[in-house]
Amino acid sequence: MRRAKISIVGAGNVGATCAHWAAAKELGDIVLLDIPNRDKPEQHMPKGKALDLACCAPIERFDSKILGTFDYKDIADSDVVVITAGLPRKPGMSRDDLLAVNVPIVKSVSEKVREFAPNSIVIVVANPLDAMVYTAWKTTGFPTNRIMGQAGALDVARFREFIAMELGVSVEDISALLLGGHGDDMVPLPRLTSVSGIPLSDLMPADKINACVDRAKVGGGEIVKLMGTSAYYAPASGTIQMVEAIIKDKKRIIPSAAYCEDEFGVATGKKGKGCFVGVPAILGTGGVERIVTFKLTPDEQKLMDESVSHVKDLVAAVVKLFPELA
Repeated sequence: MRRAKISIVGAGNVGATCAHWAAAKELGDIVLLDIPNRDKPEQHMPKGKALDLACCAPIERFDSKILGTFDYKDIADSDVVVITAGLPRKPGMSRDDLLAVNVPIVKSVSEKVREFAPNSIVIVVANPLDAMVYTAWKTTGFPTNRIMGQAGALDVARFREFIAMELGVSVEDISALLLGGHGDDMVPLPRLTSVSGIPLSDLMPADKINACVDRAKVGGGEIVKLMGTSAYYAPASGTIQMVEAIIKDKKRIIPSAAYCEDEFGVATGKKGKGCFVGVPAILGTGGVERIVTFKLTPDEQKLMDESVSHVKDLVAAVVKLFPELA
């Protein structure tokens, strides 16, 4: 039986941590790809990180083969390609500030994925997330079920952790859901959040719930201020949760940036006017196998409409800068 193959483009903090989680879970063989350092051509950073991680195998007891490379030919026959390549956010930068820099990077990577791994499922992690997923989709030409973005898994994890901190309970007992764009545009759904089946509203006052929601919205920015660079442990963990669901065909419902039209009123009745936005998606070997829909309250729908509008504005900005992506 062929072992699954996972290629990670971008061997920085997020990419290397993705490789770490994937190896620890023994999800398959791993390719860690990056570009050469022009200032230090004698170095081979992805090969060094791959070797360092491979030396953990006897201790952590995994048999995944890990390859560090500069050559896109090595991603051939990948089951999943994770795109983390791009400039990380710095203090004072919004995700939108990254647009002009990261669109060309993700576009270039996506062209290589289309060439060397045409049957893969692609998970985009680079920011601004919703715009980068769109860029990868337009560039690869892949069907929408094989392109998705990692955001919701991270946002929900942060929300659950902040609730657990507040209540002093295990994160394992908290079930939560968020919709919409990544970060500030996320749509909270406290009425669908529970602790061991108990509605959150029965355990926390509204102001405390709102504080947890607000902290989840700016969780990435909080970490940037503390560390001076973007988060990487949790984004990588969320990404590998998605990879595992796909590789193992687990049919898990994971909030993901998936392509929507009629779902949640994103583009009802307007074929081709959809967008990639955070929704609960069933992930399996077919990628996004189905989007799980449910009825929103009028207030939730209003927030969702606003979030979708902001995502579409972001995509419009991409197209304005790069008309070939229209």
